[in-house]
Amino acid sequence: MRLAVIPARGGSKRIPRKNIKTFCGKPMIAWSIEAALASTCFDRIIVSTDDEEIAAVARGWGAEVPFFRPAELSGDHAGTIPVIAHAVQWQQANGKAADQVCCIYATAPFVHAQDLQTGFQTLLNTGADYAFSVTSFAFPIQRAIRITKEHRVEMFHPEHFHTRSQDLEEAFHDAGQFYWGRADAWLAGKPIFSQDAAPVILPRHRVQDIDTPEDWERAEWMFRAQQQATAA
Repeated sequence: MRLAVIPARGGSKRIPRKNIKTFCGKPMIAWSIEAALASTCFDRIIVSTDDEEIAAVARGWGAEVPFFRPAELSGDHAGTIPVIAHAVQWQQANGKAADQVCCIYATAPFVHAQDLQTGFQTLLNTGADYAFSVTSFAFPIQRAIRITKEHRVEMFHPEHFHTRSQDLEEAFHDAGQFYWGRADAWLAGKPIFSQDAAPVILPRHRVQDIDTPEDWERAEWMFRAQQQATAA
């Protein structure tokens, strides 16, 4: 049994009502729900929320909201793993227990159905506890600088000042889209960023974190440009 869980609490502060704010013509969460449905990976697609309006929007776009998330998992500091584990436990108690569970963020309009399929196959083929989306940093992290209290600069790794960029190891970061995991890994609270996780590498142009109004505007530019390129 394969379960999709889309966490979507109602208390976003930097972008109010972010999960259901209109993004390129649809509520933000609709893009994640549609990708999950199009992937045909899932026996059930659940939205985990504490908010009646989010629940109504989610149902309208084809997801289920069979429970409301408890208050202790709805605050600013609620972690992804406990939220998904709660949904897995609910599913165990109220139906067929899930074997593989995919967390899909509600604010991931760039997620593709094919990437979800690739993630599922990666989870199965590697034997990992998790398989999740990553992308590469655009600039070598070994040559990063910080701004000091005196408003000067210094390198995090000054030993690499003279190292050519092409000689530095490529680094990757979480793409913030989806996390496939084995149900027992979610329930055990195993960390996602570990040697027991496998990467699903995405191109940088299909990754955008959306935490601020500036992020939102940039994401809409990118999204529209990609839609136009696909239609051309």
